[in-house]
Amino acid sequence: MGKEKTEHLAPTCFGYPISIFFIVINEFCERFSYYGMRAVLVLYFNYFLKWDENLSTVIYHTFVALCYLTPILGAIIADSWLGKFKTIIYLSIVYVIGQALMSISSINDITDNNRDGEPDIIEIHIALSMVALMLIALGTGGIKPCVAAFGGDQFEEHQDRQRSRFFAIFYLSINAGSLISTIVTPILKAQECGIYSKQQCYPMAFGVPAALMVVALIVFIIGSRMYKKVDPEGNIMVTFFKCIVFAIRNRFRNRSKEIPKREHWLDWGKEKYDDRLIAQIKMVLRVLVLYIPLPMFWALFDQQGSRWTLQATTMNGDFGAIQIEPEQMQTVNAILIVIMVPIVDGIVYPLIRKCKLNFTPLKRMTVGMFFAAMAFVAAALVQIKIDETLPKFPTSSQTQLKVINLDRTNLIVNFPQNITNVTIAAGKADDYKTFTTAELKNITFNNTVTSINAAEGQRQTLLFKDYNIKLVTDIRKKPAKGKNAIRFVNNLMDSINVTLDNSSEKYLSIFEISNYSEVSRGKVKIEVSFMNEFKCNVESMLFGYGSSYTIIIKQCTSDSLNLEYIEDIQPNTVHMGLQIPQYFILTCGEVVFSVTGLEFSYSQAPSNMKSVLQAGWLLTVAVGNIIVLIVAGAAQLSEQWAEYVLFASLLVAVCIIFSVMAHFYTYVDPVEIEAQFDEKERKEKEMHNIYETEAGPFSQTKM
Repeated sequence: MGKEKTEHLAPTCFGYPISIFFIVINEFCERFSYYGMRAVLVLYFNYFLKWDENLSTVIYHTFVALCYLTPILGAIIADSWLGKFKTIIYLSIVYVIGQALMSISSINDITDNNRDGEPDIIEIHIALSMVALMLIALGTGGIKPCVAAFGGDQFEEHQDRQRSRFFAIFYLSINAGSLISTIVTPILKAQECGIYSKQQCYPMAFGVPAALMVVALIVFIIGSRMYKKVDPEGNIMVTFFKCIVFAIRNRFRNRSKEIPKREHWLDWGKEKYDDRLIAQIKMVLRVLVLYIPLPMFWALFDQQGSRWTLQATTMNGDFGAIQIEPEQMQTVNAILIVIMVPIVDGIVYPLIRKCKLNFTPLKRMTVGMFFAAMAFVAAALVQIKIDETLPKFPTSSQTQLKVINLDRTNLIVNFPQNITNVTIAAGKADDYKTFTTAELKNITFNNTVTSINAAEGQRQTLLFKDYNIKLVTDIRKKPAKGKNAIRFVNNLMDSINVTLDNSSEKYLSIFEISNYSEVSRGKVKIEVSFMNEFKCNVESMLFGYGSSYTIIIKQCTSDSLNLEYIEDIQPNTVHMGLQIPQYFILTCGEVVFSVTGLEFSYSQAPSNMKSVLQAGWLLTVAVGNIIVLIVAGAAQLSEQWAEYVLFASLLVAVCIIFSVMAHFYTYVDPVEIEAQFDEKERKEKEMHNIYETEAGPFSQTKM
């Protein structure tokens, strides 16, 4: 054991060291900071930095992988040089700087020189974001292996019960921070803020987590004088790897057939390392071999924050009195974890034992992996349902055309390519029709042939009034962030200004169409004003999520504004509630896989090498996120549901491999094995003492 710097008894409260309360509060604030930032990260990439969904997913999972690789570095720094306390302090400062930089990087006004609401030098924002994420990964990963262990150090040897309850409270603080932040930060992001123009408030969504990390650091420092601080005594992971490297080198140096073989390749390390250490490393390696298939589980699990969040952006988040942001669906997992862990531990497992079923930890983990695969099958089914409601946009050689009749009489339209002629009522529109662009040269309106210049690969609207036509290009994808894209057509006899919710005016001359404006779900106030200052206004229809409308301004009187809504893209109709089953199945998998995996690892590890297995477990999470990058990049599937099925299939295959490996695994009792070494060492010491006692007189005579 390391030498303790504080020899006095720590002050207690209800039998617990007061110092642990500072540690628990620190962990809550840090987890709020991390998960709050991560909840909106992929949407920040997609909508603020304007990266496509694939690049956003790649960078997101690269960041998560780094967060689970850096704990190895943090553990080595803490155990070899600085100690846990100083490591937490120094890397928390790095963490705070990273979170602050992340908030600054999302302020579009920094480079918005023309004040149009968009950053003019996006490279600056990207550079700041990448530096910030690297600092955050170093900070959160570096302190991850230190905080829980530092909390455990605060207890005396006789306080096993209190230490066990501390870890339960510690785990609860992690889930509480995750749950609350995943609810709060999307709400903050949905607010509008800015100096020159109002945009979604990413600076606040990242700024509040940064502030919570500052609070975490301050709280941890306040408790400084109450902590029991253990000096670093060398990192067992370094010794672990040195022993393995020495054994491998020694084995290759003794390849001659004349040299007797040894029972295990690690036994070649006995020339330098003792039998106990080699036996301990053998136990750890047997578990680490079982870890090899595990990253595939995390490859699926961590897509909650990327692919599943992006899936939610194409869904309807109207839950009646509550409107759910896409990234808030991640809270379903945190809520279900809090509910299901006690149910599974207190009801499900006891019932299984009562039925006399041998549901071993490795069998539980196999079931957990299967659940995760089924969750992605459920996600694929939801995606197929979503795809059925999405508009079919034209290919590169096609044009989709819609005609709006702004006349006061019906309009008969004759389309080329043998498409049935249509009659369009006054002030109405027909549906989009798809044409081969090369053949779309002329259209007949009321027996009058008119030539048009259609654009390849585009959706276009043709406005018709008094044999005048205007061809405009429409949006060809769903509006981002669940917003609604609307534009106005002036069908009045005068030029007008159009205002939405008292925002900036849009000037429209006669027979002119405006650019698109984005509005959130709900109703907006639409006001039309003339040059003579006459005004009329009306409350709009209720907009949903992800729709697009062309709104015809038909009539303006002193007491009303008459509008006609032409739907270009229908609102999202698949409800976000359909994601709940996939979250439920995935959470079932997490409960029986993750919790059981940690329990199994600790039960099979020697007491002095639990940190090695903890690092190995975190490494599987990092590798899992790297797998997402490889599979998503290599597959290049055009349909998202097919990618979900691919991941599910890969996990089922890995699940089968893991079940075979688990079948041949033999459980050990590290405590019993170490007790045998203790007994052996005790007997050797006794024999040595007896030998010295008997040899004493002889040695003196000889001298």
